[in-house]
Amino acid sequence: SQPSSVDNSRTRCACHAWVAATQAEDVVAATQAWHAQRVRELSTEDGWLTLVGLTWLKEGEQTAGSAPDSAVRLPASVPAKAGSFVREGSTVRFQPAAGVVFTKEGQPFTGGELKTDEKGAPDVLRLGSVNFQVIQRGDKLGVRVKDAEAPARKQFHGIPTYAPSAAWRVEARLVPDAASRTITVPNVLGTQDQLPSPGALVFTVAGKEYRLLPVQDEGSDELFIIFGDKTNSDATYGAGRFLSAPLPDPSGRVVLDFNRAYNPPCAFSAFATCPLPPRGNRLALRVEAGEKRAGDH
Repeated sequence: SQPSSVDNSRTRCACHAWVAATQAEDVVAATQAWHAQRVRELSTEDGWLTLVGLTWLKEGEQTAGSAPDSAVRLPASVPAKAGSFVREGSTVRFQPAAGVVFTKEGQPFTGGELKTDEKGAPDVLRLGSVNFQVIQRGDKLGVRVKDAEAPARKQFHGIPTYAPSAAWRVEARLVPDAASRTITVPNVLGTQDQLPSPGALVFTVAGKEYRLLPVQDEGSDELFIIFGDKTNSDATYGAGRFLSAPLPDPSGRVVLDFNRAYNPPCAFSAFATCPLPPRGNRLALRVEAGEKRAGDH
């Protein structure tokens, strides 16, 4: 019976090794597929690589065009005098210059108020490879300009990453707050937002416990985490990275797959308005997983 017992033991060990290898392969394949989709989205004609300008509007009328003295500077492919913006409080109107045909949703835009991104999708005006929209950040209203011909998009060659590892798929538990609350999230503009958080994600790495505070928009089916770690000083984007995670299961468990930690838009453009890690979300460890530093910002 002893040889049989030994053989069974070897069989079990081989099985465990096969399962572990298969799980590792699954993580590698899944991470590579996710990253490929991420790069495709980043590289689209409206992706973050096309962001070329951001101008904060003052009250009153401001000219727009490619002329150097334009208040709202647009790319060289746009006429020197393309039109004008008028801000009145929380509303913005745009009037195209005579003979300049911008489109909105495929139809000629003859002028009028532009819906901002404060609630839902903003109005987007297009001319050739260029498009712009009005964004609202607190009491600031700005014109965000994109160009499908932007050098950052044309010269993009991907994002370096750490090798995918099953060790960085970490199980966490959500410790909910007794009452609904918001957390303070700073941003690169120097202002702060109050965003809803369902509680703290508690997890263990190398025997030590850590916590991260996620945010969750109303109606969202996932958690969003803005975090920093010790790799920010030398290998990953200095201001931190983003991570999305599924909502907790009925027992409160959440898988944090740090292989999918990704760079914020500010890593690729000086004109993005990214949130920064909230207080307590800078981990005292090296998260050697996910995207590494990319771009020049």
